[in-house]
Amino acid sequence: MKVDKIAIYAGSFDPFTKGHQNVIDRGLRVFDKIIVALAHNVSKKTIFSFDDRIEIIKEIYKDRDNIVVDSFEGLLVDYSKKIGTSVLLRGMRSVSDFEYELQMALANKTLYSEIETIFIVTDSKYSHISSSLIREIVSLGGSVKKMVPGVVERRLKEKQKQKKR
Repeated sequence: MKVDKIAIYAGSFDPFTKGHQNVIDRGLRVFDKIIVALAHNVSKKTIFSFDDRIEIIKEIYKDRDNIVVDSFEGLLVDYSKKIGTSVLLRGMRSVSDFEYELQMALANKTLYSEIETIFIVTDSKYSHISSSLIREIVSLGGSVKKMVPGVVERRLKEKQKQKKR
């Protein structure tokens, strides 16, 4: 009996970028299935609502059976136990990401000894992209066309139009 290799790729994804997409695409070279898990964090100021972010990512991957979009509240390790997988996929762009991600991986391992964190270094053409950078560019009226999937760009433009009304 074949057991699928499943990883959780968790984050707030506000907005979802081509860097996120790159980590998922490359993660699928290692894993049979990736669960894109949106963390429900009410204290974080976001461009898109929680439901919008889920809808956007589902639209991006609507034709992909090996990518599941889900959400969770609370600790990621508790979510991992709940769904029965113990592998976390994380993307890294820089040395500063490494420090943060290492700290999180060690904390998760302390909370749940069965958890393993696998790091994928984002392709260099996406290493400068972050959701906070996208939010800043958009707030100043700039184009993020080369940094986000088409559906995200379209939805960001809709948001900007609504804001101007």
